[in-house]
Amino acid sequence: MICQSSFGTLYLVGTPIGNLGDMSPRALEVLRSADLVAAEDTRHTLELLNHFGIKKRLVRYDEHTKVAQGDFLLGELQSGRKVALVSDAGLPGIADPGADLAKKCISRGIVVVPVPGPNAALTALIASGLSTQPFHFVGFLPKTGKKRREEIERLADVAATLIFYEAPHRVKEVVGDLAKHFAKRRCCLARELTKVHEEFWRGTVAEALEHLEGQEQIRGEFVLLVAPPESVDNSDKNMDYLVDNAKNLLDNGYSVKDAAAEVAAKYKVSKREIYNELIKKQREE
Repeated sequence: MICQSSFGTLYLVGTPIGNLGDMSPRALEVLRSADLVAAEDTRHTLELLNHFGIKKRLVRYDEHTKVAQGDFLLGELQSGRKVALVSDAGLPGIADPGADLAKKCISRGIVVVPVPGPNAALTALIASGLSTQPFHFVGFLPKTGKKRREEIERLADVAATLIFYEAPHRVKEVVGDLAKHFAKRRCCLARELTKVHEEFWRGTVAEALEHLEGQEQIRGEFVLLVAPPESVDNSDKNMDYLVDNAKNLLDNGYSVKDAAAEVAAKYKVSKREIYNELIKKQREE
């Protein structure tokens, strides 16, 4: 058995999400001293290393190669080598396979050292104008429509600012699905963070959809932030009042399921209870 003292160290190195001026001196020091650098996109990371005059052996480690390359990297670490893991941008382990490697290292007694740096989710959150406490990081929603809609419905009752990542070619479709449950909620579309064309758009989710539909070509990676349900005093909101609100939504084309979700989110009550009462009322009528 290899004793823990002979193991190497896995460094989780934060890199810029756009502006290279955000690269920290400590991150540069770790990259220079590492035996090898594991990266999602070796071509992208090579440009970063070249910019700072760093020459290192690069190993691809992404969602498609994480099983085989993960075993290889574990072997290197168990042999005493220092491995620096980076993502395409920001902190490794957030919405990328870096978390898998970190877990495997920890389970084997290999030291994991975080080297803090930029992060798109938090960068967008602090400048969004929305509540920063609490927040719920979702990351990328499922790509298929049905699974994505189911996940959005599950998030309807979460009393926190929701944070999503999305690619430009899919953002309009995703905001469209969000609008079905969160149309009146405040939101922020953060794009091209820390870059020359950085942009923060703020409004309601319904307005965000109109904003995106008015653009012929959408560019840049997005962080989408959606405000939590409004805090409302429910002391005088009895079930009849809530059901009447839901019935108004039915008259405007909502399904029973969507109407129950909308009222539950607005008044922070049980979606199932509203749904059951709606069904009961429909049967009585």
